[in-house]
Amino acid sequence: MVFDLDGVLLDSERVWDDARRQVVAEHGGRWREGATAAMQGMSSTEWSAYLRDQLGVDLSREDIVVLVVDQLLDRYRRELPLLPGAQETVRRVAARWPLGLASSANRPVIDEVLALSGLAPEFRATVSSEEVARGKPHPDVYLEAARRLGQAPRACAAVEDSANGIRAAVAAGLSVVAVPNREFPPPAEVLAQADLVVERLSALTVEALGHLGDGPDAAVADTVDEQ
Repeated sequence: MVFDLDGVLLDSERVWDDARRQVVAEHGGRWREGATAAMQGMSSTEWSAYLRDQLGVDLSREDIVVLVVDQLLDRYRRELPLLPGAQETVRRVAARWPLGLASSANRPVIDEVLALSGLAPEFRATVSSEEVARGKPHPDVYLEAARRLGQAPRACAAVEDSANGIRAAVAAGLSVVAVPNREFPPPAEVLAQADLVVERLSALTVEALGHLGDGPDAAVADTVDEQ
């Protein structure tokens, strides 16, 4: 099983959005309609370039990333916006299958969130989109997560909330469980590509996930065979 982070385990899409909007407002840029959706799934390299080149922020990409991430982590350290059931769901699923995490968040953000939440020991492999060539909706981050888990993509299932995340997991060949983001819901035609759609994390039971065909049960079989 491979979890996304933002929007799946963390109610953080709005926090990211606010941090980027503040940097745009304070450094000569101008926000445009559709910018939030356009940046969902982008790596830090991609969204910092978008803020600079498309929204007119008068800073280097490196400085943009530092400012946005500093704001984000400051808020997380004051109050981590874990979604209801996130810790319980991760621990329940980790007791059955090896877990990976494939996130568009920067490596420092991933590591800080997992430390603050106490969930770091539950994940066998974590990947940031900044560690692969392309962010979501491209498949790179999910392909790398499967590789680090030692599994074929078809033997893994992804848990996603956004349109670009679903597209990335489908393109990588994983089964997909969608927990639609309530603030930024995926279009119906994208949601239809998921193998399972649930309204909340608490619905991610071992029984429900075990019906994903060649997904997570196959991953367990492969792991057992290698031992």
